[in-house]
Amino acid sequence: MKTSSKVITAGGAGEIKQWSPPNMRASEVDVDEIDGSGSPLTADQLEQIQKAAYEEGFEQGRKEGFEYGHNEALAKGRVELTATVNRFDQLMALLDRPLQQLDDQVEHELIEMVISMVRQLVRREVRTDPEQIIGVVREALSILPVSSRGIRVVLHPEDATLVRRIYELSENELGWKIIEDPVVARGGCRILTESSQVDATLESRLASLIAPLLGDEREQETA
Repeated sequence: MKTSSKVITAGGAGEIKQWSPPNMRASEVDVDEIDGSGSPLTADQLEQIQKAAYEEGFEQGRKEGFEYGHNEALAKGRVELTATVNRFDQLMALLDRPLQQLDDQVEHELIEMVISMVRQLVRREVRTDPEQIIGVVREALSILPVSSRGIRVVLHPEDATLVRRIYELSENELGWKIIEDPVVARGGCRILTESSQVDATLESRLASLIAPLLGDEREQETA
């Protein structure tokens, strides 16, 4: 085996530099400067950093979610409002149409509502002022011919008592006889004679009030 050696000449010796080990202390100083506090982070500090990052992310997500939900609610509200306005416009257009052009069902419901109101008003008036029966009896008797005989006034028992008390006369002095009939509703009466009769019951009077509302077709049905 041959051994080779390299001889450094005097001219090459000038290029040789002295090697020095790195400064390890300088590296430690750099690490401390990066840390900023000169000591490693504790568990509490790490937890606080994690919590702050979580809260920041949660708040950002909440804002984005609120904006999305708010926009969605506004869009839904606009749709519902538009539908309500359209329905209101349809109802107003329906009210502007003449009665004869209304739908049959709507017309029927309106008439029934008016009839119910008339009945309630008449019956309430009878309850609050029962002495109105006196006027009803007088009006019914006035329709009879002067020559009528055997006049009988059919009344509800309570109305019959009221009439007798107000007149305070006997049936002979009245010139007509009172007949009590619980079937006759309070506030009305029937007048019977030997040759004619007058229907002044509450039902008959209500029918005369309601007839103009029903029209010719309804009058033919009840005839």
